[in-house]
Amino acid sequence: MPPTPTPPAAEAAPAPAPAPAPAPGETSLPALLSTLRPTLSPETYIYLTTTTPTLAPLAMHPLKPQLLFQEPEGLTIITTPALAEAHGFGPGGSRSDSSMAFPCRKIMLGVQSSLEAVGLIAAVAGRLGERGISANVVSGFFHDYVFVPEGREGEAMEALEALGREAGWELV
Repeated sequence: MPPTPTPPAAEAAPAPAPAPAPAPGETSLPALLSTLRPTLSPETYIYLTTTTPTLAPLAMHPLKPQLLFQEPEGLTIITTPALAEAHGFGPGGSRSDSSMAFPCRKIMLGVQSSLEAVGLIAAVAGRLGERGISANVVSGFFHDYVFVPEGREGEAMEALEALGREAGWELV
């Protein structure tokens, strides 16, 4: 009887990719709220959308975007109205593939929150919602930002400062 063939050696499975490190920053909701430290930016911003298919032709650097986010319908950009208009976006602009909306003010939450923190955005949006203030929140790597309607920024700051005080933050 012929010898039974030896099966080929199994290839070693590739080593698993190392797990990403935990996101830096605070995760405790009481600590986050007590160190909220909201700061209002002096600039007015707008949300802009364009259907230009790629970022390359948009010359992003001069637009100084606060946010770029690709959606199925187009690219969302948060920038200032002046920069958008200077680059052909908006009413009377040379670009027909865009529109601008929501003049707003940016509030930075000074606490360095972890991207894994639970409840901070809900607490902030909930407090602003109680006052009927729209809150469009963007989480950066280090901080969270809340874009509120222009003209409501003072009321939004008061609401966020009160939220921080209730959690033990003392204004200095």
